[in-house]
Amino acid sequence: MALQLLLNLCIAFIWMFLHNDRSVAGFAAGFVIGMLLIGGLRRFWPHAFYVKKCWAVAALLLLFLKELLISGFEVVRQLIRPKLAVRPGIFAHSTDLASDWEVTLLSCLICLTPGTLTLEVSRDARTLYIHAMDLDDATLLSEQIKGTFEKAIMEVTRS
Repeated sequence: MALQLLLNLCIAFIWMFLHNDRSVAGFAAGFVIGMLLIGGLRRFWPHAFYVKKCWAVAALLLLFLKELLISGFEVVRQLIRPKLAVRPGIFAHSTDLASDWEVTLLSCLICLTPGTLTLEVSRDARTLYIHAMDLDDATLLSEQIKGTFEKAIMEVTRS
């Protein structure tokens, strides 16, 4: 993937300098042409087309921003109530992620989302112990994490 992106950037710069157009529009035109060339020759590459991976990374970032906004508003809503009606709790979340990098990314995304915090990761990196500010149903929250963050992380790291 990195080689394809580097080649695409080289093609964009070559296009920009050959046309003597040192503007953003000239670079963008060269970048699109490079992307079309690399996409057209993708069957000769040992790895998948890099645009798919970039799209998966963008989708993960958008998912995180969505969850950040939703949980942030929920935390603020809980805090401005006259009577605090939260049920904090700790639950164990078993993960299907395999590598240390994937588990670390998942635990960081959980920690950065307001209202949740990863307390510990088991030695085999298969179970995360998570504290939630308002824990109604631990299995439902665990399934939500699997369906959102874990699925998006797997799309980024595995192809």
